Amino acid sequence: MSKRRVFDIDFPGGEPAAPEGPEPQGRRGPMAAAISENADALRERASAEAAIRAENDRLAHEHVRLKKAGLITDLIPLERIRTDKLTRDRSATTDPELEELKASIRAIGLSNPIRVEAVDDGYELIQGFRRLAAYRALHAETGDDAYACIPAALVAGGEALEALYRRMVDENLVRRDISFAEMAQLALAYADDPGTDVDNVEDAVARLYASAARQKRSYIRHFASVLRALESRLRFPEAIPRKLGLDLEKRLSDPGFATRLKARLAAAFPATAEQELEVLRYAAKTGLATRPASARAGRSAAKTTLRCTVPAGTVRCAARDGKVELTMARDFSSIDRHRLEAAVAAFMAQLDD
Repeated sequence: MSKRRVFDIDFPGGEPAAPEGPEPQGRRGPMAAAISENADALRERASAEAAIRAENDRLAHEHVRLKKAGLITDLIPLERIRTDKLTRDRSATTDPELEELKASIRAIGLSNPIRVEAVDDGYELIQGFRRLAAYRALHAETGDDAYACIPAALVAGGEALEALYRRMVDENLVRRDISFAEMAQLALAYADDPGTDVDNVEDAVARLYASAARQKRSYIRHFASVLRALESRLRFPEAIPRKLGLDLEKRLSDPGFATRLKARLAAAFPATAEQELEVLRYAAKTGLATRPASARAGRSAAKTTLRCTVPAGTVRCAARDGKVELTMARDFSSIDRHRLEAAVAAFMAQLDD
Protein backbone atom coordinates (compact mmCIF):
# COMPACT_ATOMS: atom_id res chain seq x y z
CA MET A 1 0.00 0.00 0.00
CA SER A 2 1.33 3.41 -0.92
CA LYS A 3 1.83 5.94 1.73
CA ARG A 4 -0.13 9.21 1.70
CA ARG A 5 2.14 12.15 1.27
CA VAL A 6 1.71 15.18 3.48
CA PHE A 7 2.77 18.54 2.23
CA ASP A 8 2.27 22.13 3.33
CA ILE A 9 0.33 24.85 1.51
CA ASP A 10 1.54 28.34 1.82
CA PHE A 11 -1.28 30.96 1.95
CA PRO A 12 -0.37 34.44 0.92
CA GLY A 13 -0.33 36.79 3.85
CA GLY A 14 -0.29 34.10 6.46
CA GLU A 15 -3.08 31.90 7.88
CA PRO A 16 -6.64 32.02 6.31
CA ALA A 17 -9.09 34.34 8.07
CA ALA A 18 -11.77 32.74 10.20
CA PRO A 19 -15.41 33.31 9.03
CA GLU A 20 -17.28 36.17 10.72
CA GLY A 21 -20.30 35.63 12.96
CA PRO A 22 -21.21 32.84 15.29
CA GLU A 23 -19.83 29.51 14.55
CA PRO A 24 -22.48 27.24 12.99
CA GLN A 25 -23.90 24.73 15.44
CA GLY A 26 -24.21 22.10 12.84
CA ARG A 27 -25.42 21.56 9.31
CA ARG A 28 -29.24 21.11 8.67
CA GLY A 29 -30.29 18.03 6.85
CA PRO A 30 -32.46 18.05 3.68
CA MET A 31 -35.68 17.14 5.60
CA ALA A 32 -35.31 20.00 8.08
CA ALA A 33 -34.73 22.46 5.24
CA ALA A 34 -37.88 21.24 3.40
CA ILE A 35 -40.04 21.55 6.54
CA SER A 36 -38.81 25.07 7.15
CA GLU A 37 -39.48 26.14 3.55
CA ASN A 38 -42.99 24.60 3.64
CA ALA A 39 -43.82 26.44 6.89
CA ASP A 40 -42.72 29.72 5.33
CA ALA A 41 -44.91 29.05 2.26
CA LEU A 42 -47.93 28.24 4.45
CA ARG A 43 -47.48 31.46 6.42
CA GLU A 44 -47.30 33.48 3.20
CA ARG A 45 -50.41 31.73 1.78
CA ALA A 46 -52.41 32.31 4.97
CA SER A 47 -51.42 35.96 4.95
CA ALA A 48 -52.50 36.31 1.30
CA GLU A 49 -55.85 34.56 1.95
CA ALA A 50 -56.53 36.83 4.93
CA ALA A 51 -55.85 39.87 2.78
CA ILE A 52 -58.19 38.55 0.06
CA ARG A 53 -60.96 37.86 2.61
CA ALA A 54 -60.60 41.36 4.04
CA GLU A 55 -60.82 42.89 0.56
CA ASN A 56 -63.86 40.74 -0.31
CA ASP A 57 -65.58 41.82 2.92
CA ARG A 58 -64.87 45.44 2.13
CA LEU A 59 -66.22 45.08 -1.40
CA ALA A 60 -69.31 43.24 -0.14
CA HIS A 61 -70.09 45.98 2.38
CA GLU A 62 -69.52 48.60 -0.29
CA HIS A 63 -71.84 46.73 -2.68
CA VAL A 64 -74.57 46.61 -0.02
CA ARG A 65 -74.14 50.31 0.71
CA LEU A 66 -74.36 51.25 -2.96
CA LYS A 67 -77.32 48.93 -3.50
CA LYS A 68 -79.23 50.48 -0.61
CA ALA A 69 -78.56 53.86 -2.18
CA GLY A 70 -79.82 52.60 -5.55
CA LEU A 71 -76.45 53.17 -7.20
CA ILE A 72 -75.93 49.63 -8.56
CA THR A 73 -77.33 49.45 -12.10
CA ASP A 74 -77.76 46.68 -14.62
CA LEU A 75 -79.56 46.00 -17.90
CA ILE A 76 -82.70 44.05 -17.01
CA PRO A 77 -84.81 42.19 -19.65
CA LEU A 78 -88.27 43.73 -19.92
CA GLU A 79 -90.05 40.41 -19.52
CA ARG A 80 -88.45 39.88 -16.10
CA ILE A 81 -89.90 43.07 -14.62
CA ARG A 82 -93.23 42.90 -12.79
CA THR A 83 -95.48 45.79 -11.73
CA ASP A 84 -97.69 43.98 -9.21
CA LYS A 85 -96.40 45.07 -5.82
CA LEU A 86 -97.51 48.71 -5.87
CA THR A 87 -100.70 50.29 -7.12
CA ARG A 88 -99.56 52.95 -9.56
CA ASP A 89 -100.42 56.61 -9.24
CA ARG A 90 -100.44 56.92 -13.01
CA SER A 91 -103.57 56.33 -15.06
CA ALA A 92 -103.70 53.19 -17.19
CA THR A 93 -105.09 55.23 -20.09
CA THR A 94 -102.82 56.52 -22.86
CA ASP A 95 -100.24 58.95 -21.55
CA PRO A 96 -100.17 62.03 -23.83
CA GLU A 97 -96.50 62.63 -23.02
CA LEU A 98 -95.38 59.07 -23.71
CA GLU A 99 -94.48 59.93 -27.31
CA GLU A 100 -92.18 62.71 -26.11
CA LEU A 101 -90.47 60.34 -23.70
CA LYS A 102 -90.04 57.74 -26.45
CA ALA A 103 -88.52 60.34 -28.77
CA SER A 104 -86.09 61.38 -26.03
CA ILE A 105 -85.03 57.77 -25.42
CA ARG A 106 -84.46 57.26 -29.15
CA ALA A 107 -82.31 60.39 -29.32
CA ILE A 108 -80.18 60.23 -26.17
CA GLY A 109 -81.12 57.03 -24.36
CA LEU A 110 -82.48 56.74 -20.83
CA SER A 111 -80.75 59.26 -18.59
CA ASN A 112 -82.51 58.18 -15.39
CA PRO A 113 -82.67 54.39 -14.76
CA ILE A 114 -85.77 52.81 -13.29
CA ARG A 115 -85.57 51.28 -9.79
CA VAL A 116 -86.30 47.61 -9.14
CA GLU A 117 -85.86 45.10 -6.36
CA ALA A 118 -85.08 41.44 -6.89
CA VAL A 119 -87.86 38.89 -6.29
CA ASP A 120 -87.88 35.13 -6.65
CA ASP A 121 -88.65 35.01 -10.36
CA GLY A 122 -87.34 38.34 -11.57
CA TYR A 123 -87.64 41.96 -10.48
CA GLU A 124 -90.41 44.14 -9.07
CA LEU A 125 -90.71 47.73 -10.29
CA ILE A 126 -90.33 50.35 -7.55
CA GLN A 127 -90.02 53.56 -9.58
CA GLY A 128 -90.19 54.41 -13.28
CA PHE A 129 -93.55 53.15 -14.58
CA ARG A 130 -93.62 55.65 -17.50
CA ARG A 131 -90.01 54.88 -18.46
CA LEU A 132 -90.75 51.15 -18.45
CA ALA A 133 -93.91 51.74 -20.51
CA ALA A 134 -91.90 53.76 -23.04
CA TYR A 135 -89.27 51.00 -23.40
CA ARG A 136 -91.96 48.36 -23.84
CA ALA A 137 -93.69 50.46 -26.48
CA LEU A 138 -90.42 51.07 -28.35
CA HIS A 139 -89.55 47.39 -28.30
CA ALA A 140 -93.03 46.43 -29.54
CA GLU A 141 -92.92 49.03 -32.32
CA THR A 142 -89.37 48.51 -33.54
CA GLY A 143 -88.42 44.97 -32.51
CA ASP A 144 -84.97 46.42 -31.81
CA ASP A 145 -83.01 44.42 -29.23
CA ALA A 146 -81.63 47.72 -27.95
CA TYR A 147 -85.00 48.18 -26.21
CA ALA A 148 -85.30 44.59 -24.97
CA CYS A 149 -83.44 45.48 -21.75
CA ILE A 150 -83.77 48.63 -19.67
CA PRO A 151 -81.18 50.26 -17.37
CA ALA A 152 -82.31 49.66 -13.79
CA ALA A 153 -80.98 50.53 -10.36
CA LEU A 154 -81.05 47.50 -8.08
CA VAL A 155 -82.31 48.41 -4.63
CA ALA A 156 -82.10 46.22 -1.57
CA GLY A 157 -85.21 44.15 -0.95
CA GLY A 158 -87.25 44.15 2.23
CA GLU A 159 -87.96 47.88 2.39
CA ALA A 160 -91.27 48.68 4.10
CA LEU A 161 -94.27 48.97 1.79
CA GLU A 162 -95.02 52.47 3.06
CA ALA A 163 -91.52 53.65 2.13
CA LEU A 164 -91.88 52.18 -1.38
CA TYR A 165 -95.17 54.01 -1.88
CA ARG A 166 -93.64 57.24 -0.60
CA ARG A 167 -90.73 56.94 -3.03
CA MET A 168 -93.14 56.57 -5.95
CA VAL A 169 -95.38 59.42 -4.76
CA ASP A 170 -92.55 61.86 -4.08
CA GLU A 171 -91.07 61.19 -7.52
CA ASN A 172 -94.37 62.01 -9.26
CA LEU A 173 -95.39 64.95 -7.07
CA VAL A 174 -92.88 67.11 -8.91
CA ARG A 175 -94.66 66.35 -12.20
CA ARG A 176 -97.29 68.92 -13.11
CA ASP A 177 -99.32 66.57 -15.28
CA ILE A 178 -100.34 64.15 -12.54
CA SER A 179 -104.00 64.76 -11.76
CA PHE A 180 -105.81 64.95 -8.45
CA ALA A 181 -107.88 61.94 -9.49
CA GLU A 182 -104.74 59.83 -10.02
CA MET A 183 -103.42 60.84 -6.60
CA ALA A 184 -106.82 60.11 -5.04
CA GLN A 185 -106.97 56.70 -6.70
CA LEU A 186 -103.63 55.80 -5.16
CA ALA A 187 -104.82 56.90 -1.71
CA LEU A 188 -107.92 54.72 -2.06
CA ALA A 189 -105.83 51.74 -3.18
CA TYR A 190 -103.37 52.27 -0.32
CA ALA A 191 -106.19 52.34 2.22
CA ASP A 192 -107.66 49.14 0.74
CA ASP A 193 -104.31 47.33 0.50
CA PRO A 194 -104.17 44.60 3.19
CA GLY A 195 -100.39 45.01 3.27
CA THR A 196 -100.65 48.48 4.86
CA ASP A 197 -101.74 49.42 8.36
CA VAL A 198 -104.07 52.18 7.10
CA ASP A 199 -107.80 51.57 6.58
CA ASN A 200 -109.20 55.01 5.73
CA VAL A 201 -108.56 57.61 3.06
CA GLU A 202 -107.75 60.46 5.44
CA ASP A 203 -104.83 58.59 6.99
CA ALA A 204 -103.70 57.29 3.59
CA VAL A 205 -103.52 60.83 2.19
CA ALA A 206 -101.72 62.10 5.27
CA ARG A 207 -99.12 59.36 5.05
CA LEU A 208 -98.55 59.22 1.29
CA TYR A 209 -98.61 62.96 0.65
CA ALA A 210 -96.87 64.15 3.80
CA SER A 211 -94.53 66.29 1.69
CA ALA A 212 -97.43 68.01 -0.15
CA ALA A 213 -99.01 71.26 0.97
CA ARG A 214 -102.00 71.06 3.31
CA GLN A 215 -104.37 72.50 0.68
CA LYS A 216 -103.24 69.94 -1.86
CA ARG A 217 -103.91 67.11 0.56
CA SER A 218 -107.39 68.52 1.10
CA TYR A 219 -108.06 68.48 -2.67
CA ILE A 220 -106.89 64.87 -2.88
CA ARG A 221 -109.32 63.86 -0.11
CA HIS A 222 -112.21 65.62 -1.93
CA PHE A 223 -111.40 63.79 -5.16
CA ALA A 224 -111.17 60.50 -3.26
CA SER A 225 -114.73 61.08 -1.99
CA VAL A 226 -115.95 61.60 -5.56
CA LEU A 227 -114.20 58.48 -6.86
CA ARG A 228 -115.46 56.37 -3.96
CA ALA A 229 -119.05 57.59 -4.48
CA LEU A 230 -119.05 56.94 -8.23
CA GLU A 231 -117.19 53.63 -7.88
CA SER A 232 -116.05 52.46 -11.33
CA ARG A 233 -118.49 54.47 -13.43
CA LEU A 234 -115.87 57.06 -14.37
CA ARG A 235 -113.88 56.10 -17.45
CA PHE A 236 -111.61 59.18 -17.62
CA PRO A 237 -111.22 60.41 -14.02
CA GLU A 238 -107.74 61.84 -14.68
CA ALA A 239 -109.34 64.40 -17.03
CA ILE A 240 -111.45 66.00 -14.26
CA PRO A 241 -110.10 69.49 -13.49
CA ARG A 242 -109.70 70.60 -9.90
CA LYS A 243 -112.71 72.95 -9.76
CA LEU A 244 -115.11 70.45 -11.30
CA GLY A 245 -113.96 67.76 -8.87
CA LEU A 246 -114.57 70.07 -5.91
CA ASP A 247 -118.01 71.04 -7.25
CA LEU A 248 -118.96 67.38 -7.60
CA GLU A 249 -117.79 66.67 -4.07
CA LYS A 250 -120.08 69.42 -2.76
CA ARG A 251 -123.00 67.88 -4.64
CA LEU A 252 -122.47 64.57 -2.87
CA SER A 253 -124.30 66.00 0.12
CA ASP A 254 -127.50 66.11 -1.98
CA PRO A 255 -129.59 62.97 -1.27
CA GLY A 256 -129.46 60.58 -4.20
CA PHE A 257 -127.01 62.66 -6.25
CA ALA A 258 -124.40 59.91 -6.56
CA THR A 259 -127.04 57.38 -7.64
CA ARG A 260 -128.46 59.74 -10.25
CA LEU A 261 -125.03 60.60 -11.61
CA LYS A 262 -124.01 56.93 -11.88
CA ALA A 263 -127.20 56.24 -13.82
CA ARG A 264 -126.55 59.22 -16.12
CA LEU A 265 -122.99 58.06 -16.80
CA ALA A 266 -124.17 54.53 -17.52
CA ALA A 267 -126.78 55.81 -19.95
CA ALA A 268 -124.40 58.19 -21.71
CA PHE A 269 -121.54 55.66 -21.92
CA PRO A 270 -119.11 58.41 -22.98
CA ALA A 271 -116.47 57.32 -25.48
CA THR A 272 -114.13 60.25 -24.85
CA ALA A 273 -112.96 62.28 -21.90
CA GLU A 274 -114.72 65.38 -23.22
CA GLN A 275 -118.05 63.55 -23.45
CA GLU A 276 -117.69 62.37 -19.86
CA LEU A 277 -116.75 65.87 -18.71
CA GLU A 278 -119.89 67.21 -20.37
CA VAL A 279 -122.04 64.86 -18.28
CA LEU A 280 -120.13 65.76 -15.10
CA ARG A 281 -120.37 69.50 -15.70
CA TYR A 282 -124.12 69.25 -16.21
CA ALA A 283 -124.46 67.16 -13.05
CA ALA A 284 -122.40 69.59 -10.98
CA LYS A 285 -124.45 72.52 -12.28
CA THR A 286 -127.97 71.06 -11.95
CA GLY A 287 -127.59 68.34 -9.34
CA LEU A 288 -129.70 66.11 -11.61
CA ALA A 289 -132.56 66.67 -9.18
CA THR A 290 -135.97 65.16 -10.03
CA ARG A 291 -138.59 67.87 -10.20
CA PRO A 292 -141.65 67.52 -7.96
CA ALA A 293 -145.10 66.83 -9.44
CA SER A 294 -146.20 70.45 -8.95
CA ALA A 295 -143.35 71.61 -11.20
CA ARG A 296 -144.28 69.07 -13.88
CA ALA A 297 -147.90 70.22 -14.06
CA GLY A 298 -147.05 73.00 -16.47
CA ARG A 299 -145.27 70.57 -18.83
CA SER A 300 -142.03 72.52 -19.06
CA ALA A 301 -140.38 72.65 -22.45
CA ALA A 302 -136.91 71.95 -20.95
CA LYS A 303 -135.08 69.23 -22.87
CA THR A 304 -131.86 67.27 -22.46
CA THR A 305 -130.04 65.91 -25.51
CA LEU A 306 -127.00 63.71 -25.65
CA ARG A 307 -125.14 61.19 -27.78
CA CYS A 308 -124.14 57.76 -26.62
CA THR A 309 -121.72 55.46 -28.43
CA VAL A 310 -122.55 51.75 -28.09
CA PRO A 311 -121.16 48.69 -29.90
CA ALA A 312 -124.02 48.86 -32.43
CA GLY A 313 -123.39 52.53 -33.27
CA THR A 314 -124.26 56.02 -32.02
CA VAL A 315 -127.54 56.65 -30.20
CA ARG A 316 -129.05 60.13 -30.07
CA CYS A 317 -131.19 60.72 -27.03
CA ALA A 318 -133.70 63.53 -26.44
CA ALA A 319 -135.30 63.63 -23.01
CA ARG A 320 -138.01 66.00 -21.82
CA ASP A 321 -140.71 65.95 -19.20
CA GLY A 322 -142.63 62.72 -19.73
CA LYS A 323 -140.81 61.65 -22.88
CA VAL A 324 -137.55 59.98 -23.95
CA GLU A 325 -136.60 59.51 -27.59
CA LEU A 326 -133.78 57.24 -28.75
CA THR A 327 -132.67 57.53 -32.39
CA MET A 328 -130.06 55.52 -34.29
CA ALA A 329 -129.57 53.80 -37.63
CA ARG A 330 -131.30 50.57 -36.67
CA ASP A 331 -134.68 48.94 -37.37
CA PHE A 332 -136.08 48.45 -33.87
CA SER A 333 -139.25 46.87 -35.29
CA SER A 334 -137.18 43.82 -36.24
CA ILE A 335 -136.24 43.13 -32.61
CA ASP A 336 -138.20 40.43 -30.82
CA ARG A 337 -140.94 41.98 -28.72
CA HIS A 338 -139.88 40.21 -25.53
CA ARG A 339 -136.24 41.33 -25.92
CA LEU A 340 -137.37 44.90 -26.54
CA GLU A 341 -139.62 44.75 -23.48
CA ALA A 342 -136.75 43.44 -21.34
CA ALA A 343 -134.45 46.19 -22.63
CA VAL A 344 -136.98 48.90 -21.76
CA ALA A 345 -137.51 47.40 -18.32
CA ALA A 346 -133.74 47.35 -17.70
CA PHE A 347 -133.49 50.94 -18.91
CA MET A 348 -136.15 52.12 -16.48
CA ALA A 349 -134.70 50.07 -13.64
CA GLN A 350 -131.32 51.71 -14.21
CA LEU A 351 -132.90 55.17 -14.05
CA ASP A 352 -134.59 54.34 -10.75
CA ASP A 353 -131.47 52.72 -9.25
